[in-house]
Amino acid sequence: MFNNPFSFTRQPIYAPSGMVATSQPLAAEVGVSILKQGGNAVDAAIATAVALTVLEPTQNGIGGDAFALLWDGKKVHGLNSSGRSPALLDRDYLGLGEGDSMPTYGWPGVTVPGAPRSWIEMHRNFGRLPFRQLFEPAIHYARYGYPLGPVVAEYWRRAHRIFSQLEGPEFAPWHATFMPSGFSPRAGQIWRSEEMAQTLETLADSETQDFYQGRLAEQIAQFSKDTGGALRYEDLAAHTSEWVDPISAHYKGHDIWELPPNNQAIATLMALKKLQEIQLPDHWDSPQGIHLQIEAMKLAFADTLAYVGDPEHSKISPQAMLDDAYIAERRALIGDEASDPAAGLPENGNTVYLSVVDKDGMMVSFIQSNYMGFGSGVVVPQTGIALHNRGHSFKLESGHPNELGPNKRPYHTIMPGFMTRDGQAVGPFGVMGAFMQPQGHLQVAVNTLNYGINPQTVLDLPRWMWVKGKEIRVEQSMPKEVVLGLLERGHEVSVSPDDTGFGRGQIIWRQPNSVLVAGSDGRADGQAIGY
Repeated sequence: MFNNPFSFTRQPIYAPSGMVATSQPLAAEVGVSILKQGGNAVDAAIATAVALTVLEPTQNGIGGDAFALLWDGKKVHGLNSSGRSPALLDRDYLGLGEGDSMPTYGWPGVTVPGAPRSWIEMHRNFGRLPFRQLFEPAIHYARYGYPLGPVVAEYWRRAHRIFSQLEGPEFAPWHATFMPSGFSPRAGQIWRSEEMAQTLETLADSETQDFYQGRLAEQIAQFSKDTGGALRYEDLAAHTSEWVDPISAHYKGHDIWELPPNNQAIATLMALKKLQEIQLPDHWDSPQGIHLQIEAMKLAFADTLAYVGDPEHSKISPQAMLDDAYIAERRALIGDEASDPAAGLPENGNTVYLSVVDKDGMMVSFIQSNYMGFGSGVVVPQTGIALHNRGHSFKLESGHPNELGPNKRPYHTIMPGFMTRDGQAVGPFGVMGAFMQPQGHLQVAVNTLNYGINPQTVLDLPRWMWVKGKEIRVEQSMPKEVVLGLLERGHEVSVSPDDTGFGRGQIIWRQPNSVLVAGSDGRADGQAIGY
């Protein structure tokens, strides 16, 4: 079914019953243990996600957002658990004007965290095991500690360099929690947090309600008020997760499923629909084939950045952006030379990812994030709750659908993916990494469906990333012939000295014989585990 263009690549993992793939090995073990205890894919996904807040706090946390795509055996369900901005948050509150940029760290970017609510929302609708049981591994690792992997340790060091330069009382708890006396973030070093263990126990026992209407909510709101934040108890209490209808595009006999805005995932679907009517070359490393993918992607991104925001404040619908006639109009702009893209006008009518498949065929594609590493740098004292900075994505541009304002969901980068064929599940996939994510999803789909490459090799292949205009970045492992071919077509190519920014992915496919095959990105510490 699959081919392997690199003889030296790691091999995919095969299993007959269940599979978990994520970016941290101990978290993958947690998910598989839940499956073996009789839990279903949702139980395993929740347990893995909760464990990741402890095991990989450099990328996600209790104070982040989450999205999910879930296959129940018959259809794909979508969950949007991103939070809204505080009711007090606007330009005047921040003292910012037209065209300014949102601050990166501190309280300005903190929106209501949705991840805890996502866990109970999924469990109430689809879970099997007791909710408290799903928290026990995470509580254990928080209380007794675990050794850092090399990739997590490097991200931890980078965060320390950044946060050591930030001043203000809101940043002091980060150091107390994540850089306690005697701890150094090196591979093999043990980190633990009794405060986080107690918070997780509270979330488990209250079914996360305490985070939104309880003692934890009071602590979050009080710390915000005391240190200049806009977040209040009422903002937390008003949060709800939303089950939404996923959106999809048909590509090479398969349907690729994504979440609708305020999620950026529509960019992947727009690009795939353009490529559906374009004949790509026969080999994955053809400069012309990669050029065409880049051009389709940048046109899709131009529209996404112009029109995606909180759907309650957007004038352009996803249906208009995916309309066949509009896609054809945009496809016609793709030529043999690199372009500088601009948005069209449709007519209306740092992150962790995990994928889970259980023995009964239920599948979950789940992603949660604190955005930029540890997020805002704000940690609520005595809780271990690191708050994200998702509001950094807001624009200070009048009339833009993603304009900063109170009670709005921001443009969101994190996006789980899912694939079906003829109404049957093929499996979950995802590639983390901010604006790399739609581009990573596109590369996964093309290299799988056009070139039949196995999931591990798909994740190991060198990646390209559009930055802006004609600028693209490629990894060092990109073949020289590809780089030269892109330069000849007018692309402004820079070769990245490391893999920073190119995402970290996971894939699980179910083959026609029902055997599961999975891959886990070598850019992270993680792995795929099956049984």
